[in-house]
Amino acid sequence: MLAISIKLSFIFLFALANGFVGASAQQDYPNRPVKVILPYVAGGAADITARVISQKLSEALGQSFVVENRAGANGALGADLVAKATPDGYTLLIAASGPIVVSPVLQRKMPYDPINDFAPVSQITSFQYAVVVRDASPIQSMQDLMARAKENPGKLSYGSTGIGGGGHLAGVMLEKLGGVSLIHVPYKGGAAVWNDLLGGNLSFTFEALVTAAPMMKSGKLRGFAVTGAQRSVTLPQIPTLAELGFKGYNISQFQGMLAPAKTDPAIIEKLYRELQKIAKSPEVIKRLATDGGNDLVMSSPSEFASLIKAELASYGKLIKDANITPE
Repeated sequence: MLAISIKLSFIFLFALANGFVGASAQQDYPNRPVKVILPYVAGGAADITARVISQKLSEALGQSFVVENRAGANGALGADLVAKATPDGYTLLIAASGPIVVSPVLQRKMPYDPINDFAPVSQITSFQYAVVVRDASPIQSMQDLMARAKENPGKLSYGSTGIGGGGHLAGVMLEKLGGVSLIHVPYKGGAAVWNDLLGGNLSFTFEALVTAAPMMKSGKLRGFAVTGAQRSVTLPQIPTLAELGFKGYNISQFQGMLAPAKTDPAIIEKLYRELQKIAKSPEVIKRLATDGGNDLVMSSPSEFASLIKAELASYGKLIKDANITPE
C-alpha cells in the first residue's frame, strides 16, 4: 500500500513538474533573439510575409525575430536547416508549399521528412494564381484560350519558375481537366517569365496574385480566372476556373510557420496565439491581404498539420499521374 502511495505521489509530482516546465517555457519565451529562416531570396512574396510577421512578433513579444534568407534547392536548403536545428523555439521556418508538400513528393531523395521533422505552428496565408495574358494578346477569354489550345495541340505555351512549382502544377491540372496539350517553359525566376510574356514569347501564364494584381490593374495584363477554390478578395471580379467549368480545379498554396520537431508545445501554442492576434492588425491585413493578394488564415497547429498531410497526398497524385520528373 505504501509502495503504491509513493508511486502515485511520484507520478503526481512528475506531472506537476512537467506542467511547471511547460508554463515556464511559455512565460519566459522568448528571452533572446529568434531566427526566422526564409528558404528563398529576398524580395519575393514569401519574403514580404516573413518580414511583416516577424516585425509584428518582435513588437508583441519584446525580442527580435530576425529574418534570414537561406535560398537554395527550391527551398529545401533552408527547410533542412530548421529541421536539424535545436528544438528550443529560437529557430523557426516561414515557407511556402514547395519545400513542405511538393518537393518531398517530386524529388527522389530529401534531406528531411516533412511530417516527422517539423512541428507546424500555423498556416499564415493561402494564395492562388491568376491566368493572365499580355494586354496585346489576341486571346480574349478563358474559353478562347481553351478553344485555341484544342485547335493547336502542343502549341500554346505558358511559363513558370520551375518544374514542380505552383505555376507548373496549375498548368498540369488545366491540361488534365481541360483535355488539352500545352507547352510548359520553366525559367530560373519570375522576372524572366514576365519578360517573355510581355514580349509575346509566351501565350499566357499562371502568376501569383501578389505580382499579377498590380499589373492587371495597370492595364499591362488581362486576367481570365483564378486557380483557387474561392474567388480572391484582391480581385473579386475574376471567376475561379471551377466556376468556368473546370470541375474540381483547385491550385492554391500556403505560407506557413514551422518549428523543429519536439519543440515545446507551450512555445508552439504561444506563437500561434500571437499570430492570431497579428492577423487582426489593419496594417497586416492591408499589406498581406488587400495589397498582397493573400487570404489570411492563421490556422491552429493541428489544422496546419492536417493540411500538410492532405496536400502531400494531393500533389503526390497529381505529380504521379502527370509523370512529372525533377529537373
